[in-house]
Amino acid sequence: MSKRKDGQVRGKYTLEFKLEAVRLVKGGQAVPVTAKILGVPVQTLGTWVRLSGKGQLKGAGDKPVSPEQMELARLRAQLARVTMERDILKKATAYFAREAL
Repeated sequence: MSKRKDGQVRGKYTLEFKLEAVRLVKGGQAVPVTAKILGVPVQTLGTWVRLSGKGQLKGAGDKPVSPEQMELARLRAQLARVTMERDILKKATAYFAREAL
């Protein structure tokens, strides 16, 4: 990891990690949710998605990501999606129960 001028540490990610993140977004996961789950800035993930669409996405190789970390990221994204769906259904149930009265 290298330091930027403002003193913050800049992350470097493997191509596999970036491709998995892009796959999650293209699979329907929201960019901000995916970025939060994976621990990357939203703007960075947006850039990866844009570059992937152009076929220009490249990896750095300084931050190896194990298969376990990839699976953990996938499961976290799935949990976030299911939790959001549950919350939506909970609100819909309350709304329709109120309408029935």
